[in-house]
Amino acid sequence: MSKFPMTVQGARALEEELKHLKTVLRPQITQAIAEARELGDLKENAEYHAAREQQGMVEARIRDIEGRLQNAQIIDVTAIPHTGKVIFGTTVEIVNVDTDESVTYQIVGDDEADIKKGKLSVSSPIARALIGKEEGDVVTVQTPGGLIEYEIVEVRHI
Repeated sequence: MSKFPMTVQGARALEEELKHLKTVLRPQITQAIAEARELGDLKENAEYHAAREQQGMVEARIRDIEGRLQNAQIIDVTAIPHTGKVIFGTTVEIVNVDTDESVTYQIVGDDEADIKKGKLSVSSPIARALIGKEEGDVVTVQTPGGLIEYEIVEVRHI
């Protein structure tokens, strides 16, 4: 199976979620199942069935996170020398050439992407256009609204 890029922060967030699922939620659900069993007839016991369903979802999420971490190629951009080039993990400030609107994005893995937090998926059209370019370069991005030109103002390794 191929490796997928992930930032150090993204891996840390998944590890924290995994720890919470294993050390907090899993024991709570086990306790809820035990308490529901004590109530008697399991066929008509809604608490038991709800706890079992929740247990299934938590166990599936644990397996999902473990699989993602196992197949992750964790990249620490702070350990890579700054060259002014846009690479995975860098934070890029770009300006729309037509409107002078400035935005800042960090280029992250698909699992970490959250546009509201300024985290842009490496497979998005903007990120694909930016990768490999340098500060001062102008890139053209195909969007649903047409072509948009962005100038790369600054590339940071944070």
